[in-house]
Amino acid sequence: MTKAEWAGTLAERGADILMNTYGRYPLELAGGRGCVVWDSSGNQYLDFVAGIAVNALGHAHPAVIGTIRDACEGLIHVSNLYWTEPMVRLAERLTAVAGMERAFFCNSGAEAIEAAIKMARKARPGRPRTVCFEHSFHGRTFGALSITSRPAYQKPFRPLMADVTVLPWGDENALAGIDGRTAAVFVEAVQGEGGVRPAPSGWLAGIRRRCDEAGALMVVDEVQTGIGRTGTFFAFQSEGIFPDAVASAKALAGGLPMGALLARGAAAEAFTPGDHASTFGGGPMVASVANAVLDVVLEPGFLEGVREKGTRLGDGLRRIAAAHPAVVEARGRGLLWGLVLSRPRAAKLVESLQGMGLLTVPAGPDVLRFAPPLVVTNEEIDACLVLVERALTDQEKEG
Repeated sequence: MTKAEWAGTLAERGADILMNTYGRYPLELAGGRGCVVWDSSGNQYLDFVAGIAVNALGHAHPAVIGTIRDACEGLIHVSNLYWTEPMVRLAERLTAVAGMERAFFCNSGAEAIEAAIKMARKARPGRPRTVCFEHSFHGRTFGALSITSRPAYQKPFRPLMADVTVLPWGDENALAGIDGRTAAVFVEAVQGEGGVRPAPSGWLAGIRRRCDEAGALMVVDEVQTGIGRTGTFFAFQSEGIFPDAVASAKALAGGLPMGALLARGAAAEAFTPGDHASTFGGGPMVASVANAVLDVVLEPGFLEGVREKGTRLGDGLRRIAAAHPAVVEARGRGLLWGLVLSRPRAAKLVESLQGMGLLTVPAGPDVLRFAPPLVVTNEEIDACLVLVERALTDQEKEG
C-alpha cells in the first residue's frame, strides 16, 4: 500500500476529460480487501458503502477472484445468439430461489426496470398506466426515470413516459389508485435512495391483493435489496408474497455489471424474439461470477449470519439515535440501514467520517446510509458505530 505514482492527480485529470455526471468525493481509491479499502497514499478506510450495496462479498473475495481467473481462460463473451452453461445454470438457480419461472439478463438495475416496463406493456396490452410510489428510485434511464418520484431528477428531461401515477408510500387506502387501466405497479421492498424506508408490515401484501383485483402486474424492485442484503435472498420473501416480476442487479455478480429480470405467469411469457435484447446480458464470464456469489450467499447459515449482523448494526444505530439529539431515528433491515438526521447534514457527516476512516453515503439530504459488505465482521460493525458516535458528538459541539 505504498503511495501510487499518480496520487493526487485524478481529480484534476478527470475533471478535464469525464462528463460532469457525478459529484465525486476527493478520494483516489487504489485497492481493497474484505471490508477495507485504501487510497493512493495508503490510507485505509472501513467500507460501509460497498460500491452502493454492490460488493456483497467485499473486495478481493477468493471466490470472485478465482472464478474471474478461470473464466478468462475460457469464454468471456459470445452474445446471446448461443447457449452457454453459466447463463442457463444461473437462470435456473435465481428462478428457483425467487419462486419465478423465467429470467432475462442485462447489465444494470435500470436496464432490468426498463425490461420490466416493456414486459408489462406486452403482458397487459391496452393498459397505459404505470404506478409507482413517493420517494421511489428505479433508475436514470428514460423509462426508469419516469417512475422515479424525484422531480429534480426528472425536470431537465421532461416530457417523460406518459400516464405514470405516483401514490403515497405506505398508504393502504391509496392503493385504490391501482385500477383497470394499470399495467404494472413498481415498488421497492425497502426504499434505498429514498431514505432507507422499509415497507410497512403487511403493505406489500396489500399491493399484491389490489393488483390481483385490478389485474395489474406487481413488480418488486430488488436492485439494492436483493442477493441477501436484508437477510433473506430477496427482501419481499420476508413478507410471504410472490410478485409477478423481480428486478435485480447490484450485488448479483460481486462487483461486475449484471442485472436480471425474473418473472412468472403471463409476465414470464410476454416476450418473444425481437421484443427485447441485451448484447452483453448473461455473458459466460459475468454469469460464472454470479454463480460463485450465489454459492457463498446460499451456503447454509450465511443469510442467518447477515440477519444477526444486521441486528447488531441496527441495535447499535438505535442506541446512537436515542443518545443524540441530531438523530431522529434509525431504520432499516438486515445490512441496509439509515440514520435519519434532524437537519439535512448527511453530506457533512459523510465527509467527517471519511476523515476518520469510515466510508458511508447519504440517502437523501437528511439520511446517512450504511450498506457494508455482507461479509462484514462484528468487530468492523463495532468500529463503525464508534466512529459514527464520535462524528455526531463533534457535529453537536459545533452546533
